[in-house]
Amino acid sequence: MHSELFYQLALTLVPNIGDVQAKILVQHFGQASDVFKVKKSQLEKIEGIGEIKASSIKHFNDFHLAEKEMTFIEKYKIRTLFLTDEDYPKRLLNCYDSPTLLFYKGTTDLNASRIVAIVGTRSNTDYGKAFTEKLVKELADQNIVVISGLAYGIDAIAHKASLKNKLPTIGVVGHGFSKIYPAAHAELAKEMIAAGGGILTEFFHDVKPDKHNFPLRNRIVAGISDATVIVESTTKGGSMITAKLADAYNRDVFAVPGRTTDKVSAGCNHLIKYNKAVLLTDADELLEVLGWKEKKVKPKRQRVLFIDLTTEEQIVIKILLEKEAAHIDEINPASGLSSSAVAAAILNLELQGIVQSQPGKMYRML
Repeated sequence: MHSELFYQLALTLVPNIGDVQAKILVQHFGQASDVFKVKKSQLEKIEGIGEIKASSIKHFNDFHLAEKEMTFIEKYKIRTLFLTDEDYPKRLLNCYDSPTLLFYKGTTDLNASRIVAIVGTRSNTDYGKAFTEKLVKELADQNIVVISGLAYGIDAIAHKASLKNKLPTIGVVGHGFSKIYPAAHAELAKEMIAAGGGILTEFFHDVKPDKHNFPLRNRIVAGISDATVIVESTTKGGSMITAKLADAYNRDVFAVPGRTTDKVSAGCNHLIKYNKAVLLTDADELLEVLGWKEKKVKPKRQRVLFIDLTTEEQIVIKILLEKEAAHIDEINPASGLSSSAVAAAILNLELQGIVQSQPGKMYRML
């Protein structure tokens, strides 16, 4: 008898059944195994499936590929996350085209409270490198998980800066786990996993890093994150695809402005110009927009001991403590002091930062 994982793997292999259709089927039947066990007529009746897709499911005969993948998963201790699993990334699940199945090597919670994607061009400038490192450093104490694509350039800089600042970081890749691409980042991937981060993909272990895989990778980067930061990008860079996807998923998009003469800033400047991204110059702006900035409560001024005050000042304070605010015409008669004595006392209290004057000759305690 086959496990549920076997059928989950098989479902992703069925021709004509993409992630959207797989989600429809699983929502209807509850689990992947039932999709293969029901009659064709039952499949045909489901909206969005029909006769052709139902036939693809019933005639599917490549179950050996699912067996092969299970062997690899078990050997290398790869975690799998199916649409219905409790640990499946909830942010990603809310995207209409979320992957049916994810493969994960790592320990970081994919449902962490704060996840930010930092992406950009492979051909970064010194400015882009410095900004990325500065941004990650400023986020170091904010309990944030950094997501990127493990590519050359800004992606790798973001991962390395996260490691340096002890932030968990996850690389989403456009290929299987047999080989890390680019090969030069194999050690970086190991470091990320060892440091409590991870590597995430939707592809079977032997899938190569083909060009059409990367837009699919980008949708995971955008969908799994609360926000996406584009550091540097040309107008047609892969990061622009990520930005577009993040916007479609109703995620916050931030872009770092650059010089108008720099091609690698043209994409960011374009996003900002057409209100497709929030202009970002430091971490505080990101935290503010996302509502993550801790409100600093101004410490209350310690009550001034009466021993520090003159008798006249003490009398004025006693009156103001009984009310939120008092008019000068109330303070004068209540104090029993001359108008000039009250005026002098209030002035001294204002200079000491104890009393505040308001419009209309009103006064209140600070």
